[in-house]
Amino acid sequence: MTPAIPGFDYRRIPVATGVSLNVAVGGTGSPVVLLHGFPQTHLMWRHVATDLAADHTVICPDLRGYGASDKPTEAGPETYAKRTMGADIVAMARALGHERFALAGHDRGALVAIRTAMDHPSVVSHLGTLDVLPTLDMWDVMHGAGAAVGFHLYLMAQPPGLPEQLITASADAFFGHFLDLWAKDPTAIPPTSGPPTWQPAGQRCRRSWRTTAPPPGSTSNTTEPTGRPATSYRCQ
Repeated sequence: MTPAIPGFDYRRIPVATGVSLNVAVGGTGSPVVLLHGFPQTHLMWRHVATDLAADHTVICPDLRGYGASDKPTEAGPETYAKRTMGADIVAMARALGHERFALAGHDRGALVAIRTAMDHPSVVSHLGTLDVLPTLDMWDVMHGAGAAVGFHLYLMAQPPGLPEQLITASADAFFGHFLDLWAKDPTAIPPTSGPPTWQPAGQRCRRSWRTTAPPPGSTSNTTEPTGRPATSYRCQ
């Protein structure tokens, strides 16, 4: 049986040309959109979502490239830019009849939420971000033990092709490492590598670049500069 949030309806919602999102919707009331992090899917919100659904319409999508949402082939940095993913969220909410909504995100989803609120301030009524640092600050503060925990960020900043080849050679071990380690102790670094304790995930990955470009006609100087490292993969 496919895992699902109890009591929620599931829909596939087109948000861009050739891209549809897998979306769980439940409850009634003012809308709240919840965005997951890496390497998770919308199911990370399953307990929070059911509680919120007592008073709100709760919308939990898989971001593009994750879970059961579409995974477009990368045509350039814009394919998986946070600005593009933020536009997906606005289009999704409108397709569900919501022109304005509260937005909360965790980890990578928090960065998408921030970009969404910056690009669409009239659409996002409230913004909540969990477990994330601004990307430029993150690169500045990562060193020593912290950099060891975030080794995947440096791996994915390597030239295209190398990270894909290394990760697809053992995708279950790569993603299982994070799920196993973070679920036990987010600050722990195991002294030795032991046998994996996770279940095979069978993930399929595509590179996601954190670079983004300002929208046409924009004079904003708050976008992330182009040419910076990639920071994650989009995983099925």
